[in-house]
Amino acid sequence: MSSEHGTGFEPATGDGPLMSGPAEKRAASVRTAFEGLLQIRRLSNTGQANAEGVPARWELHRAVRAVALVLEAAGLPASAVDESGRRVASGYRVQAGGAPATVRVEWLGPPGSGAAHEEESELTRCADALRRLGWTALLYRGPRRRRFLEVEP
Repeated sequence: MSSEHGTGFEPATGDGPLMSGPAEKRAASVRTAFEGLLQIRRLSNTGQANAEGVPARWELHRAVRAVALVLEAAGLPASAVDESGRRVASGYRVQAGGAPATVRVEWLGPPGSGAAHEEESELTRCADALRRLGWTALLYRGPRRRRFLEVEP
């Protein structure tokens, strides 16, 4: 869920409402947050050859937020739900994984949207974006043969 006003920026996880307001303002907020993430990495990972390419300790404690920010900054669409919790947009959904510091990424959409047919190619795009920034993203097949990513630092 996005709450750019009042409580600070929150990256889209795919479980919030459709983004409202000017797209340019949201894009600027995402760019600022992503640059902040890279700066944290540069400062936290000093002495490493590719400091920006390794998740910082801060990210490990906020893995859902960090992964969602990477995906949104890469220009991938987030899914969304309406007030009743009904899915209204196709895109990624990020949630905590089964183990500490792990994240699960799914590709979801409203009934009849074709999201199930897009999931392999779209999750591959998600995995590529995450791997470029030092995350390990493995593609699995879960219940009902739906695919998902398991992401870890």
